[in-house]
Amino acid sequence: MTSPLISAQELSELLAARQPVTLLDVRYRMGSATGAAEHAEAHLPGAVYVDLDTDLAAPAGEGGRHPLPEPEVFGEAMRRAGVHLDRPVVVYDDWAAHAAGRAWWLLRFHGHPDVRVLDGGLAAWREEGGALESGPVAPRPGDFACSGEQGMPMVDADGVLDVAVLVDARAAERYRGETEPVDPVAGHVPGAVNVPTSRNLTADGRFRSPEELRVIYADVGAVPGADVAAYCGSGVTATHDLLALEVAGVRAALYPDSWSGWITDPTRPVATG
Repeated sequence: MTSPLISAQELSELLAARQPVTLLDVRYRMGSATGAAEHAEAHLPGAVYVDLDTDLAAPAGEGGRHPLPEPEVFGEAMRRAGVHLDRPVVVYDDWAAHAAGRAWWLLRFHGHPDVRVLDGGLAAWREEGGALESGPVAPRPGDFACSGEQGMPMVDADGVLDVAVLVDARAAERYRGETEPVDPVAGHVPGAVNVPTSRNLTADGRFRSPEELRVIYADVGAVPGADVAAYCGSGVTATHDLLALEVAGVRAALYPDSWSGWITDPTRPVATG
């Protein structure tokens, strides 16, 4: 694995060559439960549907709206989806990799060495003329097990204020506290800088080049070797910035509780503007 991304053309060539790869469909929209139905209607050949709310998150609480799932729950979900530790995994969605990024990060965090996100998602696959199937998918159970060692860095609420470059991945108006359509408190973690996930993409919904992303993130101090972390509203779309940073050659940590978890403690400071 040389990149956290894979193009539709490259994936098509892998499948045509019958290379072993596990495909996970992580279609998701906040407040909607249509992902499973959309998967049943049309999905990449052999792709297994993974539910973000139940497989990739724990119930909402002090950890925010999408706390990390317990390792046992996540490991079981991945085995049920046919994930093997020694087989590459490709994840995709139809939301510009915002949901697929969560699956990518969790698998990498729990020790899977080869996980990639389909750049451009389902739309790019369709544009490439890739085949689609319908109906249920029942894979053979996989053997994936959480390693117990962190394959990706993470920071908690006690350490997030000490991060040198803390990136807020939400839209600029939410970062500034001008509007907050989801959470009960508006604003951002003090000291955070704003790089909305939209800046990571070109007009066709694919990630910008490594060179372009390096410039974007260097502008806020997120450069190779720096102490960098990212958060969002609930710890899902922040993985989009982490993907972009990986493409740019910058390893960064996730603050999984994110804004929705930060504000569960009223004594924590809030910044606006």
